This record gives sequence, structure tokens and C-alpha cells, in this order.
Amino acid sequence: MSPMTTSPRGALNVLGEPLAGCCNAPITGFYRDGFCHTGNADMGRHVVCAVVTDEFLRYSAEQGNDLSTPRPEFGFPGLVAGDRWCLCAGRWAEALEAGIAPKIALTATHEAALELLSLADLKAHAIDLS
Repeated sequence: MSPMTTSPRGALNVLGEPLAGCCNAPITGFYRDGFCHTGNADMGRHVVCAVVTDEFLRYSAEQGNDLSTPRPEFGFPGLVAGDRWCLCAGRWAEALEAGIAPKIALTATHEAALELLSLADLKAHAIDLS
């Protein structure tokens, strides 16, 4: 992941700090700019910066959202374990309930995630807490 330092439109993360970039290889985010920010057009609220696992990718496919299969017509290479991706907050919540929520980057998870998820649950899955 290349560093991205400019938070889009002053967006904040779940810690109340400027939103960090999630990933640009593959390019992620509802707006495909590497950030998990959101807006009115983002009905799924793609705000959780997750590090996907094989287990989560299988689960997501079983739920009808295949994130592993490349879709070149949409410029989507398909995800593999270890990739970072902006997930819908609702899907991450479902995976949490199923016991397979992937780890997340708090600094790159948009504050809108707190509308559905608890900070305690997010922190319990954080890769970027010291």
C-alpha cells in the first residue's frame, strides 16, 4: 500500500483523527480513491478498512458478494488474503456476529462506522493500536 496522507474532504476516522488511506493496490473505497470515506451515494456505507482473510472472502461470497473473482470489466482484480478493502459496515457487523470479522485499520476506518459498530468491537480487531 502506498501512503496516502490527505484526508478527503476533511473526513475523520473512528478515533476522531484525519482519515488515513486504506489501500490503492488494489484501489479501494466507494469513490475508488483509496479512502473509506462515504457520502449520500454510498448506500452500503463502505467505511471499514479491513484486511481480508480467506475465511472472510469465502463468507462474503456465500452472502452473495464475491470479492475474490476478478472483474476486469469493472477494473477489479479480485481480492486475496492480506489485501485491504473498504467493507460495508453492515457486512463487517455480520462477519463479527459469525465470528469471522477480519482485522481492521482504525486510522483508515471512517467515523461513520460508529453509526452501526461499537468502538470497542473495532478496537478488538485493530491492527494499528500500540
